Amino acid sequence: MTEAKTYDVVVIGAGPVGENVADRARAGGLSAAIVESELVGGECSYWACMPSKALLRPVIARADARRVPGLREAVRGPLDAAEVLAHRDDYTSHWKDDGQVGWLQSIGVDLHRGHGRLTGPREVAVTAEDGSEQILRARHAVAVCTGTRAALPDLPGLADVKPWTSREATSADHVPGRLLVVGGGVVAVEMATAWQALGSQVTMLVRGGSGLLPRMEPFAGELVRDALTEAGAEVRTGVSVTAVTRENGLVKATLDDGSTLAADEILFATGRAPRTDDIGLETVGQKPGSWLDVDESLRVKGSDWLYAVGDANHRALLTHQGKYQARVAGAAITARAQGVPLLETDRWGAHAATADHDAVPQVVFTDPEAASAGLTLAEAEAAGRRVRAVDYDMSGVAGAGLYGDGYRGRARMVVDLDREVLLGVTFVGPGVGELIHSATVAVAGEVPLERLWHAVPAYPTISEVWLRLLETYRG
Repeated sequence: MTEAKTYDVVVIGAGPVGENVADRARAGGLSAAIVESELVGGECSYWACMPSKALLRPVIARADARRVPGLREAVRGPLDAAEVLAHRDDYTSHWKDDGQVGWLQSIGVDLHRGHGRLTGPREVAVTAEDGSEQILRARHAVAVCTGTRAALPDLPGLADVKPWTSREATSADHVPGRLLVVGGGVVAVEMATAWQALGSQVTMLVRGGSGLLPRMEPFAGELVRDALTEAGAEVRTGVSVTAVTRENGLVKATLDDGSTLAADEILFATGRAPRTDDIGLETVGQKPGSWLDVDESLRVKGSDWLYAVGDANHRALLTHQGKYQARVAGAAITARAQGVPLLETDRWGAHAATADHDAVPQVVFTDPEAASAGLTLAEAEAAGRRVRAVDYDMSGVAGAGLYGDGYRGRARMVVDLDREVLLGVTFVGPGVGELIHSATVAVAGEVPLERLWHAVPAYPTISEVWLRLLETYRG
């Protein structure tokens, strides 16, 4: 064991969240070290956001082109799967993190490669691949930024089948002839969209009767399901997989009705679990494998030095929300280290992650895209708000015609009738992902509808849906 090293801040996990915590600490004048057992850049850069969107972009671009007169005939053929996969590889830097490591060096953050594990208050042991161990001590804070892993069901034979998770689905080097997708959430619908377009015959198996994208407005899942079905995928709801085997290279899935399905690969997109099971939480009074409960500054409740930032705290499992939390945590750690009361320096809300509750934006990169910010109608009603849902068919917006023939989409805003502000907004349709920040601003800023009426959308763009929604509300 080498001599212990001391820093102001030690960060466990070098994904986008951990990188931003370290960056904010360094910007505040603190010394920082970051520990990573895999690739600097984390899940998002190599097995989630970046590769999945690289796979989906040509799918969506082709779908858009096929709706445009004068262009559709030029894009009738199949996608060049080999070229799409090659571009995906470029986009992930071929799973090499040299660029990310160089960035850490440029901001003065020390990288320690290996498995980081808490061994007591403000102390982290890093075990390298060769078995050597380095002790890191933190003067002010340790931040757990270890993210999540795919949660697999407890099924007979699953380990022997070697199923796909989100990692394999985004990094596969071949197109399976037949692909079973178990789940109906974001990962499931995005990967079903991508692989169906790349040449797989996709069958989705969705437990329960809530359909696809159950955490969004119901029409979002309905429109995405319609598009997947038209693309050739099969979507089955109300079914569960009870067992899986692999025989002669093929996966056989047994369903709860006794029937079986065969495929080349099976993807389980059935949720996420925190990667906190082997980081020494028991040495500091926390439960291994648990989500960590934090306050608004991302400090673990009951501790004055331990922070949990990003997915590990289960507040909002989205990269952009984790990076937002990281900026808050880094600022809070710096202020506390300097002995500055948080409330005196919090003019911008820099030390409180308030945006994790009521104005969280999300885009699902399917065809059509689905995007939302804030609460759904059901969530607002469950919270006891007096609300009204205002819907509009987006094909009626002049700008939708520029996307070609047969634009299908829908918009909804959820209005708090007592304050006449927006609690939530959902858009579904081609191109709506770029609309969602305007919705986020309206919800987070609690912009009164009487003021929003004077935010004039440009013509002819699909942003004009805002005008149509407000007109519908006013009657």
